Amino acid sequence: MRDYLLTLCVTAAVTYLLTGPVRKFAIATGAMPEIRARDVHREPTPRLGGIAMFFGLCAGLLVADHLQNLNSVFDQSNEPRALLSGAALIWLIGVLDDKFELDALIKLGAQMISAGVMVAQGLTILWLPIPGVGTVALTQWQGTLLTVALVVLTINAVNFVDGLDGLAAGMVCIATGAFFLYAYRLWYGYTIEAAAPATLFAAILMGMCLGFLPHNMHPARIFMGDSGSMLIGLILAASAISITGQVDPDTLKIFEGSTRQATHAALPVFIPLILPLTIIAIPMTDLVLAIVRRTWKGQSPFAADRGHLHHRLLEIGHSHSRAVLIMYFWSALIAFGTLAYSVHSASMWIVLAITALSALGLVLLLMPRFSPRAPRWAEAIVPPRYRRRSRVVEPEPEHGAAEEEDRVPVPAGLHGSTAIGHRSRFSDRRKAGTPS
Repeated sequence: MRDYLLTLCVTAAVTYLLTGPVRKFAIATGAMPEIRARDVHREPTPRLGGIAMFFGLCAGLLVADHLQNLNSVFDQSNEPRALLSGAALIWLIGVLDDKFELDALIKLGAQMISAGVMVAQGLTILWLPIPGVGTVALTQWQGTLLTVALVVLTINAVNFVDGLDGLAAGMVCIATGAFFLYAYRLWYGYTIEAAAPATLFAAILMGMCLGFLPHNMHPARIFMGDSGSMLIGLILAASAISITGQVDPDTLKIFEGSTRQATHAALPVFIPLILPLTIIAIPMTDLVLAIVRRTWKGQSPFAADRGHLHHRLLEIGHSHSRAVLIMYFWSALIAFGTLAYSVHSASMWIVLAITALSALGLVLLLMPRFSPRAPRWAEAIVPPRYRRRSRVVEPEPEHGAAEEEDRVPVPAGLHGSTAIGHRSRFSDRRKAGTPS
């Protein structure tokens, strides 16, 4: 555990320290697109945060290779090299997309090629444990297709949820924390060496997200862009593939005794094997709903819109920070709830706790709908959020003010102490996405 924590800290430190210079580089190269109609931020913000995250990945793998307890992962398995190869390819495509806005089909093809690179080097699903059936060996083509599909779905699910400041990095970090505990339990508790690569990948992924989050929390100073979202999505998928398709459940010796005993003993194993899917349950739900919504409207599944889950939270009435925290809550509840039930599946207290927390999450989710409003005679003594909204009649602009609004506004610089230009003296009242 000490070596994993050291690897995590080094990865987080490298990512954190490089994000500042990468931000300046993104500004200098113009990787700062205009605000689109579906965006929720109000000022142009640089992208390319994935550059710092990729170098954090390289630093984590390099440190782990020189640690005595983790060096065996590189000697006995080719999975770390396979991960680095696929990550480098998808990261490069993401950097080009952050700068030049590549076509969606080009990115989809790059995702499939990156998955194929990992499969060619041995990071693939070899078998699947199916409840009631046992371990089912897959053919080479079946394993390849299933691996590529899982990688592509995970990458796009993470990419779809990357719509608010700190949302994607925080959700992936929380879910990966639960996944790390499960993988470490298999490696250390059951002495299964095949689970060591997935444990290492999870520790490095947590370090990448933790190092980037201080720069990405609201208000974000830099976005990870597709170079970061596709990168962490691929690492998340690689961890799931390694632990699900490489670890043979028969090595746990759970299929012994009577059928009832074997079934009960298998629950802690079968449930966490679905954990790679539960940790992306919310992004995957958002992805499926987006595809159905756009197809129903006759649009392309890759067409951007403002119908994602985080957009709906903002429309309900949640603030930016509260919407992100609500998404964090549900991610933690699904991931850690599944993990807890896998460890103590016979405990009814865990089921009751998950049910109670789910009810609490629904109350927090719908809280703006139930905001009380004080009567008018008590508005003077209650906080402003409980007062009734009154119509505000805007005064007609004077002749001089109208002339000032007709003038062409100066483009605003970035917020904070890192602004590269003077702020606009006149506000641009045109909606984002409208022609000049």
